[in-house]
Amino acid sequence: MGGQLVRRRHGRRQGFGWGRALRYGAAGVAGLVLVAAGAFTVNLFVSKPALDGSLALNGLTAPVAVSRDAQGIPTLTGDSRLDLARALGFLHAQERYFQMDLIRRSAAGELSGLLGPVGPVLEIDRSRRLHRLRHRAEQVIAGLPADQKSMLEAYADGVNQGLAAINGRPFEYALLLATPQPWTTQDTILAAYAMYLDLQDEDALTDRIRGQTLARLGPEMTDFLYPRATSLDAPIDGLPLPEPALPSALPALGNKTAMINADPGPTIGSNAWAVGGALTANGAALVADDMHLGISVPGTWYRARLLVRGGPDAMDATGVTLPGTPALVAGSNGKVAWGYTNSYIDTADVIVLEPAEGTPGRYHTPEGPKELTRVRERLCPAWVACQDMVVEESIWGPVVETRADGSKLAVRWTGHEPDAINLTGLLGLERAESVDAAIAIAHRARQPQQNLVVGDTAGNVAWTIIGAVPARFGHDGSIPSSWADGTRGWNGMLPPDQIPVIRNPDHHRIWTANARIVGGDAYAKLGDGGYDMGGRQAQIRDGLFSRDRFGPAEMLAIQLDDRALVLGFWQEQMLAALMARPADARLAALAQPVRDWGARAATDSVGYRLVRAFRTALAQKLYSGYLGLDGPMPRNRSAAQQEGPLRRLMTERPPALVPPGYKDWDALVSAALTEVADQVDKAGGIQSFTWGARNVAEIRHPLARILPPVGWLTDPPEQGLPGDSMMPRVQGPGFGASQRFAVAPGHEAEAYFHMPGSQSGHPLSPYYLQGHQDWADGKPTPFLPGPTRWTLTLEPE
Repeated sequence: MGGQLVRRRHGRRQGFGWGRALRYGAAGVAGLVLVAAGAFTVNLFVSKPALDGSLALNGLTAPVAVSRDAQGIPTLTGDSRLDLARALGFLHAQERYFQMDLIRRSAAGELSGLLGPVGPVLEIDRSRRLHRLRHRAEQVIAGLPADQKSMLEAYADGVNQGLAAINGRPFEYALLLATPQPWTTQDTILAAYAMYLDLQDEDALTDRIRGQTLARLGPEMTDFLYPRATSLDAPIDGLPLPEPALPSALPALGNKTAMINADPGPTIGSNAWAVGGALTANGAALVADDMHLGISVPGTWYRARLLVRGGPDAMDATGVTLPGTPALVAGSNGKVAWGYTNSYIDTADVIVLEPAEGTPGRYHTPEGPKELTRVRERLCPAWVACQDMVVEESIWGPVVETRADGSKLAVRWTGHEPDAINLTGLLGLERAESVDAAIAIAHRARQPQQNLVVGDTAGNVAWTIIGAVPARFGHDGSIPSSWADGTRGWNGMLPPDQIPVIRNPDHHRIWTANARIVGGDAYAKLGDGGYDMGGRQAQIRDGLFSRDRFGPAEMLAIQLDDRALVLGFWQEQMLAALMARPADARLAALAQPVRDWGARAATDSVGYRLVRAFRTALAQKLYSGYLGLDGPMPRNRSAAQQEGPLRRLMTERPPALVPPGYKDWDALVSAALTEVADQVDKAGGIQSFTWGARNVAEIRHPLARILPPVGWLTDPPEQGLPGDSMMPRVQGPGFGASQRFAVAPGHEAEAYFHMPGSQSGHPLSPYYLQGHQDWADGKPTPFLPGPTRWTLTLEPE
């Protein structure tokens, strides 16, 4: 009996023990969650940037006044440019440090050290480590002139003091249970490298895919499908390039060739144009710019006005800065206004390494056989063990691919040059006094190669390339080739007097939109790194020639132009195909919306989305058939000009070129229409198939993509947006105009500015997301900062 009692007691105690443990455990977890939530909330409230009062900033030679307006846009006023760099670093750290950290880590291949091996983060790190950009940043720093080193040092010091002055830590680190690491001068160079990586084909994927296509389809079909020019081109110099002939027959395709399976995402582009003083009321040039990038919260850019009072450093410049760097990227200094678009000139080439006898890493060069250099890179993701990867480097650049036969491909890229980055362009343009001075500065600058559009108070306008241009010999850089015998390669960079310039054309208009700008010898010098098709550029050009007088309002109208001129051809094709198939009830239901499509990428348009989907489905099926792909073709810059061949094929419908897998052209069209009808059904019916339902903003904080609940705190309300990639108003999910402005130098008070996201990265800032809805709605807001709401004085310590 006593034994039974003991057993019962033990049983009761055992059962009660588990229950109590679970209750205590649940209470403990809940308590920990509450403590963590409480700690995060406290940190969130105390980590807001300083807006008012006076703070000591070590290293200043004189006080710097920081006056912010209602949107948080600061005017920094000081006695020297070096002081402003230190103060700007302070502000960037206070409001954007997490963004700066992601930028430098992305370039260096160190994202996983903060975010862990989640999703594709570790793979991104591996691809970036191939380029060893932290090592290259050290080389760049070593080669900079003393004044630029001093600028970087002042900026980095200001950043670290701004970070230290935050109570707690930036809220993102509190969520990640991480501690932000200090900023260095090398990190600023990495921020510039990040723009190289965003804007260029650092692995020369386009050339590699073109080489694979050439091996499968032969030169005639490859040249036709991936033309260098089409009838849509709108170069400023008006020089045409010949379109390739329509092939007479398909080549013997044989077995499917494995294509590189890569999707680089949306086209990184931009619009920029200018009109000369002859076309403005005040006689000054008028420059418009909207750079198209991935958009998140906060925005890509940090707006600022930089004012140096008197002396040799005197300046008054307003525009956008890139957090992580100390200079204005685009804007106006009262005498010159400037903006950029991605140039897509050819900045990277693929070299086929010819194996030499001996060890596997031996290859031929013009100086004789050499060994590949093997460098060990160590990746240390958060929460898991470190791992090593080996980077192989040739005299031309790193090995980016080992093919099935064992041969290796290396890449020569301007981003690998020892002088790939300097501050000459950014700091020089802040003080440029004329278009001619800006051009001279651009040709000494080292930064991602961009179309520079510039205008001055005297009414001059110009275009040129800012940054270094490779001086190729023996090849055009379009496909992989061997450089082993010395007959092909680069002779360094073009001297400044050989870089193309268009200055003050007779019609007083400059326009760029990522398409080809020049023909003839100038085109041959710049090469083709995957120019956009010319439809968007032509639409801008035609808008500029539609009138002979311009002010900011007329510039904004072109920036917000969402007319679907390029897709007009496809609306006609789709409507004709639908009318020819009346017996198919699903297709018949699409005819009326297509007929009444409105010819605009409007959010409520069903017809626009239908036409857009039809064009996309047909293009993917056609190219995938030719290339032997089981699914949609890989997106790459080679196919940027596909509009030309697509139109020619659909107009002429040559029987000999029907893509494999289809009986005839009607069968291809039917397959595309069926795919569109399937998309409509999946969306819930024709009334739900609006462009706004497809073209949603998706502007999120980077952490919200990993931790979705963060979005409740950080992200703007979701909404559909007008516009698309084939028109001036470029907009897509998480992508679009990272800013918009139009400004005449000397008349900044009449100019406007838009920016998505937020000036501040802190969600409790009083101006968090201010201006975002104006950007979405296309509502003009002032270019210059408004009346002062907060004043912070940074004092020498």
